[in-house]
Amino acid sequence: MKLNITPFTAKSVIAAGILSMMVMAGCNNSLEEPTVLGSSSSSADAAAQALEHMPNELLVKLKAGQSEEAKARVLAKIGGKVSEKILTKTMERLGDKEGILVVRTPLAVFEAINKMKGGAEIEFAEPNYIYYHTATATDTYFTNNSLWGMYGAGTTPANQYGSNAAAAWAAGTTGSKNVYVGIIDEGVQYNHPELDGQFWTNPYDAVDGKDNDGNGYIDDVRGWDFDGNDNSIYDGGTKGTLDDHGTHVAGTIGGEANGTGVAGVNWNVTLISGKFIGRKGGTTASAIKAIDYFTNLKLKHGLNIVATNNSWGGGGYSQALYDAISRANNAGIMFIAAAGNNGTNNDVTVNYPSNYDLPNVIAVAAIDKSGLLGSFSQYGAKTVDLGAPGVGIISTTAYNTYSAYDGTSMATPHVTGAVALYASTHPGATVAQIRNAILSSVVPTPSLSGKTVTGGRLDVKAALSK
Repeated sequence: MKLNITPFTAKSVIAAGILSMMVMAGCNNSLEEPTVLGSSSSSADAAAQALEHMPNELLVKLKAGQSEEAKARVLAKIGGKVSEKILTKTMERLGDKEGILVVRTPLAVFEAINKMKGGAEIEFAEPNYIYYHTATATDTYFTNNSLWGMYGAGTTPANQYGSNAAAAWAAGTTGSKNVYVGIIDEGVQYNHPELDGQFWTNPYDAVDGKDNDGNGYIDDVRGWDFDGNDNSIYDGGTKGTLDDHGTHVAGTIGGEANGTGVAGVNWNVTLISGKFIGRKGGTTASAIKAIDYFTNLKLKHGLNIVATNNSWGGGGYSQALYDAISRANNAGIMFIAAAGNNGTNNDVTVNYPSNYDLPNVIAVAAIDKSGLLGSFSQYGAKTVDLGAPGVGIISTTAYNTYSAYDGTSMATPHVTGAVALYASTHPGATVAQIRNAILSSVVPTPSLSGKTVTGGRLDVKAALSK
């Protein structure tokens, strides 16, 4: 096959937003453990209360084997009523019979948590945090030589600070349809000209109004919208969101190399949408369901889901979210996460979900085409693993368009794409093997020295040889 790695001209680049997956507020290091039952630190409570969460709503995990009477006693303390029980198929598969209760209460969230402290029936209670991204307009347009994030020092076109994906393509590595990636984000325009051949069609659930695969989601053809609770992963503005952000992420991971527009790190890959961010953001409860959706697909059907892309942030420490990411880790699914766009040090002011200390989490900072750390990018010598292209990144957006965005949200899918490309040449690779391949092959970069764990930037081609 002749590899054409030069056509990076956008077909109809539109002026787009500088994407900022903004963490709504920083949180104190004391929040590295849950500010839930047993926490008496007033400073921790104050910091946690500054983080946006659903008003009058808690996530409550009861200890195993609690009676209905015990549950009633717990809820009576706060005048609470259960609005939803989250018991995903992944939780059930792993022996969890209690799930997580979404509890509505007339009390303020932290007042309710304080009233529940010391309850022997409860494993944890926490806010239902909200996660966001924001976008603002920029007048930047792109023509030729614009997809710098895919280039390397020896490619044509060239940029030494790109991901070097183009060198991998030139060597014959362009991905595999047998490798699956979950996009936990906004929705994705799955029929975009650059993505229409890359999206999963669920073979286990025919479109007939029935839950044929028994996963709790009816006709989840290409994934699920956990924000809207339906199978429409692309709403094109009908619900107040254009799904631009998720579509942009998808194009970087797996845009088709079809001679026009953009090309993703993988020319061949299978993408699945786990939409959980809508017009008003996305909640912890929805994020948990999205993560477990992919874990269940892998455990139940054996789909080769190697990673999820997580270009979002917000809220404080969530034990429930940590547990969901841990379940994904145990299933062999990488969790690639944006470091955040506040320009702060994640070693000092923690950022979630990128700060969760789990083997499958890789936290990504953003660099520009000169190799400098993005002015907005968060960093951390102990908590942010590496840098990747995240400034002036052109990719797919809704309504068949192309846009240039900035953000650690844009850096993250370069790494997710590298994970998928590695998996295509290393079938059965474990989380530990994938993590080592990505992080041990970085190119030392002055702007990242002392700012990331590795002190380096992504090199897709080098990772493949690990």
